Amino acid sequence: MSFSWFVSVDDHLIEPAQLWQDRLPARWRDTGPRIVSQDGTEFWVYEDRQIVTTGLSAVAGKQREEFSPEPVTYADMRPGCYDPSARVADMNQGHVLSSMLFPSFPRYCGQVFHEAKDKELALLCVRAWNDFILEECAEAHPGRFIPLMIIPLWDPAAAVAEIERTAARGAKSIAFSENPTKLGLPSIHGDHWDPVFRACHETGLVVSMHVGSSSNLIRTSPDMPTLAFMAYSPAVNQAGTLMDWLFSGKFEKYANLKIALSEGSIGWIPYFLERAEQVVDKQRFWASRFDIDMHASHERGEQTSDSTFNLDTDVRRLFRDHVYGTFIEDQAGVRLLDIIGEDNVMLECDYPHSDSTWPDTVSMANKWLAHLPDEVQHKITIGNASRIYDFTPADPADIVAASH
Repeated sequence: MSFSWFVSVDDHLIEPAQLWQDRLPARWRDTGPRIVSQDGTEFWVYEDRQIVTTGLSAVAGKQREEFSPEPVTYADMRPGCYDPSARVADMNQGHVLSSMLFPSFPRYCGQVFHEAKDKELALLCVRAWNDFILEECAEAHPGRFIPLMIIPLWDPAAAVAEIERTAARGAKSIAFSENPTKLGLPSIHGDHWDPVFRACHETGLVVSMHVGSSSNLIRTSPDMPTLAFMAYSPAVNQAGTLMDWLFSGKFEKYANLKIALSEGSIGWIPYFLERAEQVVDKQRFWASRFDIDMHASHERGEQTSDSTFNLDTDVRRLFRDHVYGTFIEDQAGVRLLDIIGEDNVMLECDYPHSDSTWPDTVSMANKWLAHLPDEVQHKITIGNASRIYDFTPADPADIVAASH
């Protein structure tokens, strides 16, 4: 039996031009993010920066031959890119039951606000973005949006406060960096991020890490061809993230902590799980001594890991209990589902980006998933996302009835 609707756990919002102007206190509006039009071009102005929206971020409704990285204006975009009501209409067209939105102007985990000079204003901008998602997406359209929040990356205590504030209002996930060190922040291996991870453990919010959220997509060389880079970098970035987390000791420390590897695909996962088991089996004795020696360097003022990874830990159990992969198109990953785990993968359509399968996701994915039992298809398309994010999607029957 084929499926008709699905939950997309990775889509994107092109922020409405007035988002921060409408939501920031009046005294901050002249320095907060705002759209400026000049010589036929539109760009965001924030502090001393000018940031354009690239065409590849807003291709919904366009033919592939029309795709371009050149800057676009709101008039060039389909309204569903930036307007929640228009997005819901596009979701109905593509049979997207519910959607989780990552930011665009702030970048995938709010890096723009982390880079800002005025952190008081930046925190207000973070809160404004979150309130927009909660109020104008999730609350205005019940069951259609899984609320993902951004956090003030520069201040773990403020991040905890924002997690607790938004969790109380229905937030289900936070956007975090796949590799904070590339943002000039501590790695996950010390205790710097423990308050954030503890807050997610306690509230149930999933740590969602979008590929590219380190602002550092890996290249083999500066002149690596664009298509080669786009084929190579997502899996390589996310494989490093997976290994970091599996060996961090954080899952042992926070039993309810869950992470999602957003837009990272899944076909590469079996190899790295197998390789992780091999290195634990063959290398753990000398490696454990090396890590202990590294801890001693802490007294010399060097930054080290406080990993509590247990060398007897079942790596696959850690993955099964804490890690979730997402995919747009990954037929190889579907064929390896018995290794990855049918409970650990979720479908996405990446609207309105150039990798997106919208509005044809259902017809395309039915071809990849048709050989699977109905209950497994349901897990991948709806059930896993509902369980992992503790979210109740809208009823398809209600959507169909409302459209008539």
